[in-house]
Amino acid sequence: MKQEPVTYSQSKALWAITRASFKAIFAHPSAIIFSIIFPIIFVMIFGAFGNGGGVSYRLALTEKADTADPFYKALLKIPGVKIMEYTDSAELRKDLIKGKLTAVVEIGKELDSTGKPHYKIGIYSTTASSNTIYSFIPALDLAKLQLEKTISNSYGSYVEIGEPRIEKVRKYRQIDFILPGQLGFSVLFSTLFGIAFTFFNLREQLVLKRFYASPVNRINILLGVGMSRLFFQVLSVVVLLLFGHFFMNFTLQNGVFTFIEIILMTMLMLFLLMGVGLIFSSIVKSDTSIPLLINLFGFPQMMLSGTFFTIEVFPKWLQEICRLLPLTQYNDAVRKISFEGLSIFECGKEIGILAIWMLLFYAIAVKVIKWE
Repeated sequence: MKQEPVTYSQSKALWAITRASFKAIFAHPSAIIFSIIFPIIFVMIFGAFGNGGGVSYRLALTEKADTADPFYKALLKIPGVKIMEYTDSAELRKDLIKGKLTAVVEIGKELDSTGKPHYKIGIYSTTASSNTIYSFIPALDLAKLQLEKTISNSYGSYVEIGEPRIEKVRKYRQIDFILPGQLGFSVLFSTLFGIAFTFFNLREQLVLKRFYASPVNRINILLGVGMSRLFFQVLSVVVLLLFGHFFMNFTLQNGVFTFIEIILMTMLMLFLLMGVGLIFSSIVKSDTSIPLLINLFGFPQMMLSGTFFTIEVFPKWLQEICRLLPLTQYNDAVRKISFEGLSIFECGKEIGILAIWMLLFYAIAVKVIKWE
């Protein structure tokens, strides 16, 4: 009697590989330490910091300032003052809401019959800058007295400072900047180390070669191992988000919807990094070379992608490079989703740049991947 051919289930094979790989991750305690414990420690340390250093006053002027004007020079003499220039009013508004700007200063100037200037100063700020605006106003009053002394030997009313208009906005905490960076830090290094070492060891132990000779589709082999790492990293991101929200007041602007959108953004970043890990595992001849490649790829991004501090501290030319890096896109998108309440669909620029990087990495991976 003729036997019916056995149908091989690709879905069962994919599930079996994924489950076995997921269990293997938990066999190594270092995975939990580097993916969850270390980022939580960093979040607690950096999230507890204030602005740090001396008081800094970042000001924007409503009109292009005359740098030779006495009042402009008086402003610059206030310790810690830095005049910021904006070409986009939307960016100025965002910095005000996040407390990155102390105030917007409006300078009105008229000359009296004797040719002496009379200034009328308006100040606009938000509650997000409450840590600097209330110390800036007394400093401005002192600068006013000093300027009036230079205008006339006898003190007179040449500078009128109006009552500051302070808009009440949602408080932007340090944790709202730090936690997205720590998510990126955790995802970047844990995924790269996990994927690169896993695939390299499977290749060296000829496991991939045996899989390759089996009826299992090659894409299912890659997905099975990769998805186990993806599930683990998503789990670590969930833990970090819940810890940050409930213990350190990390802002999830739209609650559960924001939480889900951050997870979706993380999954996109994980698929990108999986391609990088495949490349590294395929081009090295020994596992000792993997950490070197990961550090060459990861550390510049960790320092230049707004993980621990804003990229605005860098020169303009370097900022343009920073804005092209994959980790910058992830960090920026998570901050926009979490604090500004944007939908993931409103992060088109960030997703587009990540998609370009993903296509590039997987095009290289297809060329260099080795099964034995």
